Amino acid sequence: MNFETALDRVREALRSPLPGAPAQDLLTPIPRREWPANWDPTRLRHAAGLLLVFPIDRHAHVVLTLRSDRVRHGGQVSMPGGVVEPGETFEQAALREAHEEVGLAAEGVEIVGPLTPIDIPVSGFRLHPIVAAAAERPALHPADAEVARILEIDIDALFDASAIAWRAMTRDGATRQVPCLAAAGVEIWGATAMVLAEFLTLLGWRGPSAK
Repeated sequence: MNFETALDRVREALRSPLPGAPAQDLLTPIPRREWPANWDPTRLRHAAGLLLVFPIDRHAHVVLTLRSDRVRHGGQVSMPGGVVEPGETFEQAALREAHEEVGLAAEGVEIVGPLTPIDIPVSGFRLHPIVAAAAERPALHPADAEVARILEIDIDALFDASAIAWRAMTRDGATRQVPCLAAAGVEIWGATAMVLAEFLTLLGWRGPSAK
């Protein structure tokens, strides 16, 4: 997909109400994990993640990271992001984390808008995804021990029907069917896949076949 076309579609879509949970659910593990009945909402922590869109040879790409084995959830794919610090907006936190993790310079990065927050009960976070754009391919490098590899993923690869895979994953004695997006030699699932599901829906993506 052409970078300018993708960015125009996202900007236009963000002028209307977001597709929200129905779009996220296209790549949500089945059954979706909910907060425990005894969950104390005052313990909720806010995090922000940056979904950066940029061109390579005029094709729209997004930046993701492969988490290192030194940190929790090692080997999983995520957006650059982390905990929102006191006094920060979600946008500021997303940009700061992207600089800390992948060396992204804020200059030349345009904040396009927020996507729908996602609750992550397993870690106690509410993730606030922020879409941003860079008119040119940024110079990136792993700048944090959390990042094993930076992934520059062509949006067309995510649209490809063959990118959809389902995996049976067992956690805490329960097996769940988990939809993944396979691209750039990795499988994207969980909250990151849910963020991408809403983002791709803004671009016209319709999701995987029902299982």
